[in-house]
Amino acid sequence: MDNISQLKKRIDERDFKISVIGLGYVGLPLALAFSQEGFPVSGLDKDPRKVKALNEGKSYVDDIPSLQVEYSLKKGFLATTRETEALAGADAVFICVPTPLTKTKEPDLSYVVSAGKSISRFLKLGELVVLVSTTYPGTTEEVLQPLLEKGGRKAGSHFFLAFSPERVDPGNKKFNIRNTPKVVGGVTPACAELASFLLSTIVERIVPVSSPRVAEMTKLLENTYRVVNISLVNELAQLSRRMKVDIWEVIEAASTKPYGFTPFYPGPGMGGHCIPIDPFYLSWKARAFDFNLRFVELAGEINDSMPYFVVDLVAEALNHEGKPLKGSKVLILGASYKQDISDLRESPALKIIPLLEQREARVYYCDPLVPTLELGGGTMKSLSLSGKPWEEADCVLLLTAHKVFPYKEIASKSKLIVDTRNAFKGIEGNIWRL
Repeated sequence: MDNISQLKKRIDERDFKISVIGLGYVGLPLALAFSQEGFPVSGLDKDPRKVKALNEGKSYVDDIPSLQVEYSLKKGFLATTRETEALAGADAVFICVPTPLTKTKEPDLSYVVSAGKSISRFLKLGELVVLVSTTYPGTTEEVLQPLLEKGGRKAGSHFFLAFSPERVDPGNKKFNIRNTPKVVGGVTPACAELASFLLSTIVERIVPVSSPRVAEMTKLLENTYRVVNISLVNELAQLSRRMKVDIWEVIEAASTKPYGFTPFYPGPGMGGHCIPIDPFYLSWKARAFDFNLRFVELAGEINDSMPYFVVDLVAEALNHEGKPLKGSKVLILGASYKQDISDLRESPALKIIPLLEQREARVYYCDPLVPTLELGGGTMKSLSLSGKPWEEADCVLLLTAHKVFPYKEIASKSKLIVDTRNAFKGIEGNIWRL
């Protein structure tokens, strides 16, 4: 096998072919970063719509301008396909596939297993494989490594294997793939060394750790920390309503403490791929060690309850106005899970809208970033901002605080507003806050 110094030399000379499996919010930025550094990159995705869009120079990821895709295509550094044969000849493969939960909240690693089997078919001497998808501690060594070692191959001897978790924050203008430190854990020291060297060509700071398990646990700790703290303020928000205390004012005041406090904010529910899902990977794995993560499971219960609390709050606000929820026109402002992006993954709106409809409310939504919603086998279309749909609504329910919304106008023209994001702070109107 080529020694590490020879492989590093090829990396320096950009004579190193890279494949990325999964071209979503994680894989596409990674593929483009490598291609922009002059590496030949092949991107694989099973979704024909994604492959078609990229081959036409179009981006479907909020943070990636289409110009970046066009540039890499024109320079010949990026090719996208659905065919696994593109893995043949790769010097490094990055696995950036989904890791969802089953209906019973158990890890679904079918995409990782499928990727591992595809890589194994074409795995060559000296190849580097890096798992990026978030998963439970032990996945790299217990699931992926055996798939790659079939036929007598050995990680660290015949090929290199590492785990380096994604740290993508959609919509974040300050931190991106280049200036966000990258944690790397290799199966062997040589695996960690090669993976770190390659990733250092696109990331400013590499954080090496002793094993893939440490790297896997690091990612889960980051997201579990957020889940537990968000659940805390969500529960305090519910208590504060009963006590007639403004939780937003409380958080603002607490945030003036220069040490020992980090602000977290309540909301209508958890959204995005990582935060609602990743802690349950850790909780599931803990049970194999006869250990119950009570904080994590309780936090999940609290956060899962927030859509129901929000619907009850809408009903209470309407009742205060002498109107029942049944038959009332409820306008949802913002359907995506996060401000100023179009990502719908695990969005609270996908739970809250059906809950409102079950109670026979007449539900509409307005989100300029999300033209349509697929719910219950049907399709909802966003109402336009220009039509000022808030004027006809019995209640406006703000779920996502996009900057494009004219908050002062909405407040002055709406009969009733339920604000779950404190977006109407300092604005006069008939506003109920979470």
